[in-house]
Amino acid sequence: MAAHRCNFPALVFILCCLSVFIVADVQETTPVSEPDGTAVNNPQTVLTSDPQTAADTGEETPEEPLVEEKRWEATEVEAATPDDAPSDSQAASDPETVVSPPVPQSKDDFQEELVIRPLHSDDIYASFQFRTLWDTDFMGGNKVSHYRLFPKSLGQVISKFSVRELHISFTQGYWRTMQWGQPFLPSPPGTDHRFLRYATLPREIVCTENLTPWKKLLPCGSKAGLAVLMKSEKLFHSSFHSQALHIRPVCQDWQCKDTSWELRQTLNVVFDLHTSGQGKREWSLFKMFSRTLTEACPLASSSKIYIDVTDNPQGEQFELSPATPLLSQAVVLGDRRTYSVYDLTQQATFGSTRSLNMLLRWKSNDENSDMLRPLLHSERYVAGYGLQTGEIHTLMYNHHPYRAFPVLLLDTVPWYLRLYIHTLTVTSKGKDNKPSYIHYQPSKDRVRPHLLEMLVQLPPNSVTEVTVQFERALLKWTEYTPDPNHGFYVGSSVISALVPSVVAMNINDTQERPLFSSFFPCKEESSYFVRVYTEPLLVNLPTPDFSMPYNVICLTCTVVAVGYGSLYNLLTRTFQVEEPSPGLAKRIANIIRKMRGVPLL
Repeated sequence: MAAHRCNFPALVFILCCLSVFIVADVQETTPVSEPDGTAVNNPQTVLTSDPQTAADTGEETPEEPLVEEKRWEATEVEAATPDDAPSDSQAASDPETVVSPPVPQSKDDFQEELVIRPLHSDDIYASFQFRTLWDTDFMGGNKVSHYRLFPKSLGQVISKFSVRELHISFTQGYWRTMQWGQPFLPSPPGTDHRFLRYATLPREIVCTENLTPWKKLLPCGSKAGLAVLMKSEKLFHSSFHSQALHIRPVCQDWQCKDTSWELRQTLNVVFDLHTSGQGKREWSLFKMFSRTLTEACPLASSSKIYIDVTDNPQGEQFELSPATPLLSQAVVLGDRRTYSVYDLTQQATFGSTRSLNMLLRWKSNDENSDMLRPLLHSERYVAGYGLQTGEIHTLMYNHHPYRAFPVLLLDTVPWYLRLYIHTLTVTSKGKDNKPSYIHYQPSKDRVRPHLLEMLVQLPPNSVTEVTVQFERALLKWTEYTPDPNHGFYVGSSVISALVPSVVAMNINDTQERPLFSSFFPCKEESSYFVRVYTEPLLVNLPTPDFSMPYNVICLTCTVVAVGYGSLYNLLTRTFQVEEPSPGLAKRIANIIRKMRGVPLL
């Protein structure tokens, strides 16, 4: 009986320890959700291979892993099973071991990734993304004094001014949608500050002074990880360059009881094959960034490189080396894409050289290969002649063959272009297309711009044109830029829409699949949200002849310098008569006469 009394407390103690481990494991694998409640770790199928398997069995691991060794696993399984977490079976098999509760770790997290997509124009698109999660709540009045991964400079600003969201982007160049497709993160040319609405500086110069403080916000800076590739001489010598910073609260679970602060730093670059100075149709990390990768950021929980190989299923378009056995599939912008994945946290990724320099070499010489056109595309230009009146034309293309969808057009026009809103026309396929919603806020001179917002239905396979007339205002001579003949820039229009997914689109439903399959709904997303920016406008305004003021200033300065300068010189100058200095012989004689006490000569 005494033995049973002694074993019962020990059994209770072991069960309590096991429950602590189970609860801790569940808390660590809770996915971080978006504000709408969807989890970030979407269930995607990933083709992986364990690089440690060959080392454990004693086999030699080749420098380039073979593609035949691939196997499919779920993404959540890899993230939900930490390497250092003890299993329940091990804890239960050793009853004599006293297991202490795990030390609570910080929930701050940092992830980095690079997505490389070869374009059909032989150019290449590189997209960096750095994500920092900060588990804190300073909106409730709590004072934050500890910063581990989140930059302190941004945290202090958010805490002091109670910022809920912050979005800033710097963009140089124009994204060519018809040649490059849709970008992962669209942004207008110039500087973009969004607060409820948005405002732009369409001709803001982007330089290294913008990139250097942006890199300092990263936990590892530019010393380790993917940020090592960010060499300003290469990034700014490109066809398109856009860097952005996004801060927002995100949910920690699907119920959104607790929130964390998310900082996303993105950098998108398009390298042109012709301007890069290389004749061969091949790209590598060294040719793009003049650097290679040697290690991941030590503070990053995930560091990966994704290469888009959707259009290269059998390797007939280009060759990728070194090969990787890790593949991933995802639905991006309504299209199913396949990526080759390089995990920088695995030492086997760098091979024996301890350096990673991926190479893409094109095999096919067909530069005009077929490319899936984006379903939504937009253009804008200024029409008319003279310097009094003109027209702004905005073209919105719907390339979907049989589906129509609405778009929200937001246009901000400076006050010196006085819009005639009664001339607003919307046409589609030669017919009037009446918007279902129009909001117009007139401008005030030198106070606020015009604000035009409308909801337009785009018919399938059509071009919708929005036209409005304007009159050019005559500015004061002090309001002109240093180079008025260059013109004045007008910010981009913003087009937001829910575009039908390409995955769910099938034109020949009755010919390519059985009839009974139409009863089953599509599992993929039926539509996705996209925001499109048009190119900025360059408008000339009535400009006075600035040569006459220049001549008047030059003449006035000449008169002041010659007339007043000469008179002032005569009034302030003093005249003195100076005797000529005696000769050397006379000075010597005076010295001798002074010594003898004789009067000087």
